[in-house]
Amino acid sequence: MTDRAGHKEMRPSDHDERVGRARVALEGVAVGDAFGELFFDRYNREVLMPRRALPDGPWPYTDDTAMAMSIVDVLTDRGRIDQDELAARFAERFVAQPGRGYGPGTFALLMAIARGADWRGAARSMFGGQGSWGNGSAMRVAPVGGYFADDPAEAARQARASAAVTHAHGEGQAGAIAVGVAAAMAWQLRNADDADRGAVLIDAAIEHTPESEVHAGLRKAAKLDTDRTDRAAAVLGSGTRISCPDTVPFCIWCAARHLDSFAEALWATASGLGDVDTTCAIVGGIVALATGIKGIPPEWLARREDLQ
Repeated sequence: MTDRAGHKEMRPSDHDERVGRARVALEGVAVGDAFGELFFDRYNREVLMPRRALPDGPWPYTDDTAMAMSIVDVLTDRGRIDQDELAARFAERFVAQPGRGYGPGTFALLMAIARGADWRGAARSMFGGQGSWGNGSAMRVAPVGGYFADDPAEAARQARASAAVTHAHGEGQAGAIAVGVAAAMAWQLRNADDADRGAVLIDAAIEHTPESEVHAGLRKAAKLDTDRTDRAAAVLGSGTRISCPDTVPFCIWCAARHLDSFAEALWATASGLGDVDTTCAIVGGIVALATGIKGIPPEWLARREDLQ
């Protein structure tokens, strides 16, 4: 296998199995993204959600899924996160479909990369030179956890690399690390009978996430004594500030509590409102690695827009 520049790529002997896991995570991200996006609509949120009634399809996906697809492309081709290649893939998909809901900062960044800017300087220049700590780094990263599911430490390293292409801020990278590790652990715990496996998953995310507001939020999530999603959203945040600290701890809390049911995980996450397409994309990517593709309700897959 050679890359675009003609260099030989060395991939793991179990590469196909790893790509299969990454694709399961991608399906979870995409269904969660499209499902969550529905509840920005007031009727869906106030009338259908309380009855757990599904809106009619098709359910379009957003930039969350588009960027996750680019990650899967790079993992498939390279067996690792090649940051230059990932930046190019992000820009290519953005140019092809700029109306997928990219935030203003990401829109400007990917436009600059598409026009030839180096992603390193472009990412560092965002938000007055501090870089982005938005939740976009976390929403797309579950396939990295799937590919490196056998090694959470490597999942953390590769997740950080995937984040750095657009998120120079440490919090943006910490959010991606936490979700990447949680996704890897979801796969490792998929057959576990231990009633505490949710706690194991959160503890692993805490262990590998560097000191940060995200890390502090995860520690708070681990100690949260409630069964109420609305209470968890109030304490941890559910993405209303569109930041990793305000999004990732809540998502990992939701996923950890519902590793055995994709549908239950997504309904619970959506009920926390906030940045609901992103929170559901994150939770969907994690939980799909625990349930497998068969755990995603077929009706939901059928209603979601086909991935291109």
